This record gives sequence, C-alpha cells and structure tokens, in this order.
Amino acid sequence: QSSANNNGVNALNLKKNDVLNLTKKNPGLKKVILGAGWDVASIGQDFDLDIAAFLLDANNKFNTVSNVIFFNNKAGRGITLGGDNRTGAGEGDDETINIDLENINPNIAKIVFVVTIHEAQAKRQTFGMVENSYVRILDEERNEREICRFNLKENGSTVTSVIFAELYKVSGEWQFKAIGEGKIADLNGILGLYM
Repeated sequence: QSSANNNGVNALNLKKNDVLNLTKKNPGLKKVILGAGWDVASIGQDFDLDIAAFLLDANNKFNTVSNVIFFNNKAGRGITLGGDNRTGAGEGDDETINIDLENINPNIAKIVFVVTIHEAQAKRQTFGMVENSYVRILDEERNEREICRFNLKENGSTVTSVIFAELYKVSGEWQFKAIGEGKIADLNGILGLYM
C-alpha cells in the first residue's frame, strides 16, 4: 500500500482491487458507517442513485430477500440503511449504511455494496454522467473518522450499476475490498448474480 504510511491521520485512498484489513488497522473496531457520494454531471435531470447491501453466505448467495438491504428493506441484523438522497445535491455522503460488525449474523460471510441508478433505462442515464462517486468507511465510535475511501472512475461509461466494494471476514478479521465493477443491470439484474 503506497498510501499506508500516513500515521493514521489521513484515510487510505484505495485503488481498484485493493484490500484493507480493517480490524488490523483499527483494533477494537466495532461499528462502521459506509458512506457513498456522487455529483451528477447532466443538466436539468434528477438522478436517483440507490445503494444496496447484499448479505451473502459462504457460497456467495443471499438466500432470503431479507438479506438484501435497500430502500424497501432498510434494516437487518447489525445493518441499517440511512436516508435516501434522491438528487445527489449537497455536501457529504449522499447515502449511508450503518454496520455493527459484532452483530452481523455469523452465517454471513460477505457484504457486497452496490450502487444502482433508479429507472436508468427509462431515463437513459448511465454512470458516465455521474462524477466524483466514491464509497468510504468511517469509524462510528471514533468521531466518524474516515478509515478509507475508494473513488470510482467511470468516465464515458454506459453502465447503470456498480458493484462498489465488499466487506468480508477472514479468520475473524474484517477486510474491505475496493471492487468498482460496472454492470448494465438494475437491482434485479444484480440480484440474479447472487441467487
């Protein structure tokens, strides 16, 4: 990690496929917030970007719809989706997910975070029209200090959803992986990947 030598003051900027051991970097880490934000490039159009979290078992399956946290199912064991910002306007995170790492069901091996554009096909909107999108992990119990962030670069892209990042456990330690994999799919299309 080229940016790891920061004395813990600045957050790590992750690149695609980087993995950060959250537990090692932050001993005693219990509650984190995943924040996501973006700016919309196009003029006069509202973009409604939605974040979803898929709670997967060891076979990469979600098994029950209650393991999909999204705007119609905002809370599960140890995980809660914050408010829905429908325009991307304003400073700070546009959407947040609170995660109590100790309270996540022990059968859950991985949490996958996906951002989709609501009604992308109908509105002819793509991630190529979205700028400055990122996800970041904050330590809720330490003044919401930013631990790491991952900036997405999808310039000119035609994708309508992005598998942004994963949180998963290895030998009891939580790892955060930057993915940034775009798909031409809506939320149902992403669901199909994990059935």
